Amino acid sequence: MKNLFSTLMMLIIITLLSCTSCSKDDSSTNTIINGGNDPNFTIVANNDGVLSSYNRKVVVFGIDIYAVSGVTDTNLLHAANLLAQYLDNNEDGTIDNQTVMDAMLTNKAYMVMWASESDLDNAFIDGRIGQDLGNAETHPGFVTNGNTGEFDAALEEVWHIVTHAGHESAYPNIFGTNSGTSMSDAMDIARGGVFETPPASYPENAWYKYDDPTCDYKCQGGEYIYWVMSSMLGAQENRLNEIENEWKLNTPALVESGDPTAYALLNDPQYNFPTVLPDGTYRH
Repeated sequence: MKNLFSTLMMLIIITLLSCTSCSKDDSSTNTIINGGNDPNFTIVANNDGVLSSYNRKVVVFGIDIYAVSGVTDTNLLHAANLLAQYLDNNEDGTIDNQTVMDAMLTNKAYMVMWASESDLDNAFIDGRIGQDLGNAETHPGFVTNGNTGEFDAALEEVWHIVTHAGHESAYPNIFGTNSGTSMSDAMDIARGGVFETPPASYPENAWYKYDDPTCDYKCQGGEYIYWVMSSMLGAQENRLNEIENEWKLNTPALVESGDPTAYALLNDPQYNFPTVLPDGTYRH
């Protein structure tokens, strides 16, 4: 009996220790298939009954990030940490803007990480707002290397799900990507006019010149808030030669002086936008 009691107590202790990150990853209903090497997030099997080709996932504050087998554990955990840092930018364990978080949960926000473009076939779920991120475009060392080297597209795609599923719904008259919102009005000034689709050429004084013909007005709005926010956080400071054909205000000072309306919106304390560029290591 004594040995049995000792065994039971040990199992209880192990179980409790395995739940140290349950408040963040909510993995209790999924089988752990690879814990990874992360103090906050656990990779679990995807047994949600959706996205059957995506074999595993990480859950961040209730937001699913699904991945196919071709996505590395390192990149999956990196995306999870970026999302946590965007949502809890001061890393105190409390969501910075609960209104945005609630909107993301209401919209059942999720991400899919793919290894080849064919993985995106049937990757989106009716009734949910999703965003994709490619394994090959994820470069965890970009920020820690002083915002140099191959750009980490995870900084962009993870941010897109926050604004698309969060800010747009939480503050539709301010951050909605339809025409007439505060952010869209600022975008129209940045582009030198109202363009439903990218024009053949932009006015000379425009500083935002998105040129993908498949990107409609709402899509352009999503890209615009990304350019503003990422530049304010310093992500674009060393990339002007790469991005100036599309975006010219690549530093916080340039955004403040060149696009004061957008700068003021994203600095308004009531919205509590991130002030520190995530580096992929959530430290709470």
